[in-house]
Amino acid sequence: MEKNSKGKTSIPRTRFDSFNTINEKPVDDISLEIFYRPHSISALAISICILIYFAFVRNTDNIENNIWAGMQCCIIFFLIISVLAFPNGPFTRPHPALWRVVFGLSVLYLLGCLFILFQNYQTVKNILLWFDPSLKHFHIDMDKEYGVNCSDITLERIWGHVDVFALGHYLGWMFKAILIRHMGILWAISFMWEITEIAFAHLLPNFIECWWDALVLDVLVCNGFGIWCGLKICQILEMREYKWVSIRDIHSTTGKIKRAMMQFTPESWTSVRWLDPKCSYMRIFALCQLVLFWQISELNTFFLKHVFELPASHPLVTARLILIGVIVAPSVRQYYSYVTDTTCKRVGTQCWVYGCIMVSEALICIKHGKELFERTQAINIILWLVVQLIISIFCVIGCVMWHKYGLTRENSRDLSPVKSTNVSKVFFENSDGYKED
Repeated sequence: MEKNSKGKTSIPRTRFDSFNTINEKPVDDISLEIFYRPHSISALAISICILIYFAFVRNTDNIENNIWAGMQCCIIFFLIISVLAFPNGPFTRPHPALWRVVFGLSVLYLLGCLFILFQNYQTVKNILLWFDPSLKHFHIDMDKEYGVNCSDITLERIWGHVDVFALGHYLGWMFKAILIRHMGILWAISFMWEITEIAFAHLLPNFIECWWDALVLDVLVCNGFGIWCGLKICQILEMREYKWVSIRDIHSTTGKIKRAMMQFTPESWTSVRWLDPKCSYMRIFALCQLVLFWQISELNTFFLKHVFELPASHPLVTARLILIGVIVAPSVRQYYSYVTDTTCKRVGTQCWVYGCIMVSEALICIKHGKELFERTQAINIILWLVVQLIISIFCVIGCVMWHKYGLTRENSRDLSPVKSTNVSKVFFENSDGYKED
């Protein structure tokens, strides 16, 4: 038996606990038990009372309102069941119930994608028009064009390209850096995305960009600065000392408020080690697969918007991006554990669901965009796949060689005995018993 920081006896971990840790991580050192006790009976009673009230009180004369109310009721009850029955996933902050809801939303979104996959194009368009009738007056040709008058390079024109989408581009890459936390893999994805845009520019006109827009604004400014900021945040969180005090042990009001706000920060942090000098060929293949899947996920965003003619600023597009973002966070963590932990024999449930979502979205784009894909230049797609494969393999192997020779030589040259002792101390203080949340 082992004892935790509070002296309580806990069951020792076995080699079968790895999957449980990433699929349903337990909450350690609970201070406010009322927020973590099961309230299934209370939830059932409150849900039934609300259901009875709205079922018999609301006006049922409008068919469309009835359909929408029924859909909302189904979604709400499904999310309640998600909180009661679904796994936590690898995260527990700010509360496991939040990540159960995220998992429930991912299942609902997957079911919605599967439903759309079995409809014809006109039915899907009618559904979208039912949600937002203003889409009837929008056509994809009305989107902003970026690849015009490329020789006209002025400060005013460059500033005109720095719009809200550029900010979203930067924030997106900062978020990716926090998730992946490996500069080599991030820059490989960034560079390969520019190749992806070139390969699919004949299908998606908004992929046509000026060279200075693609190389300077996208790669160097948005991607590069976003990657740098994201990795800097990871470095700060990694060096922080995680010692949590129960809110009951804090006597000042200011301290209690600060502790409540800190609940929305990670419980602990650990360095991510995607690659090491002794990694197997299967791990290299898994990382190449990660890079390729990331490209497909990004492509789905643009193809869905183009096929169903949605403006880039439409709430449905924004809501999907936010949903995919919160789904990807636990999925990447579960994929990382599956790839790097030899005792983890199964991929996490959230990662499995996201894999189905990615494939379903791709199938929707191909099925409902037949006219678009009929113009596909096969040589472009083949070359794109070959280049993606080659670059991802060389990038991963290059990172392995860097970890094997470059870092070893640099550490042996730069670390004096005093520095080595300090680094060893920091390593054990930050990694003994700490797992990412």
